[in-house]
Amino acid sequence: MLANLRQVKGFSGIMVGWTIFKEPHVRFTKMQGAGNDYVYVNCFEEKVADPAALARAVSDRHFAIGSDGLILIVPTEKADARMRMFNSDGSESEMCGNGIRCVAKYVYDHGIARKTDLQVETGRGVLTLKLFLGSDGKVERVRVDMGEPRLRPEEIPVTVEGDQAVNVRVDLDGDEYEMTCVSMGNPHAIVFVDDISAVNLERMGPLVENHPWFPHRTNVHFVEVRSKNEVVSRTWERGSGITLACGTGASAVCVAGVLTGRTDRRIVAHLDGGDLELEWAADNHVLMTGPAVEVFSGDWNPTS
Repeated sequence: MLANLRQVKGFSGIMVGWTIFKEPHVRFTKMQGAGNDYVYVNCFEEKVADPAALARAVSDRHFAIGSDGLILIVPTEKADARMRMFNSDGSESEMCGNGIRCVAKYVYDHGIARKTDLQVETGRGVLTLKLFLGSDGKVERVRVDMGEPRLRPEEIPVTVEGDQAVNVRVDLDGDEYEMTCVSMGNPHAIVFVDDISAVNLERMGPLVENHPWFPHRTNVHFVEVRSKNEVVSRTWERGSGITLACGTGASAVCVAGVLTGRTDRRIVAHLDGGDLELEWAADNHVLMTGPAVEVFSGDWNPTS
């Protein structure tokens, strides 16, 4: 069966994208946080039978909506809403920092919960979010309590010896790097470099993501330190490839900077899609603050 995309708000005319797909009609909203964009479905009102297949279908940037993946906003008794996040390859991930900010914006702006302090259930537990409103009364920025980083190798997971995977020497295609690994509910490998513009991310990202040290693969971040409070970071996301931003990744970069003595506990991370503010607070929780933007809404319609 073929599926097409029609009646997309925010565009003049009709957008049409084609993919082999059997999901019934579903209403969606496209949102982005620092350029990390996802297709969101309000499962308080819609049903998604096969989210992995839907993620693969809608994510195609040439023949569909185009996104880094799919996020479902789902009812739960544990919080104001639950987030389920699927990468563009259909694999489900435990957590998405930029995605959860957009979930919070959707929940508030669309009246699911009209509170500026929200709780959202994720694959790594229930997280607390603080919403900041713009002059139009809609959510503009969100601060997320990302929880405590997990540093023991078996918790990340990464198969290296020792209590932490900090400045571990690793060979990548004949070149040796130092890598620090952190879990923010999902695995991250951080590689600090002198010149980020010299990194061929398209080549290096898959080498780290699929390195045999990572039994569940990993997200990858190459980072150039500008000062104790400022870094530039580029991301290769597990299951999605190069993305403009990664909120859990930026949080992991903040932790890795402190662990390796490169940065202070409060930093600004300059990502390809924008800036995020990070703090590894005294209570061991990482706080991440950044934008959340609704782009457009539409209908994903099957047709024979």
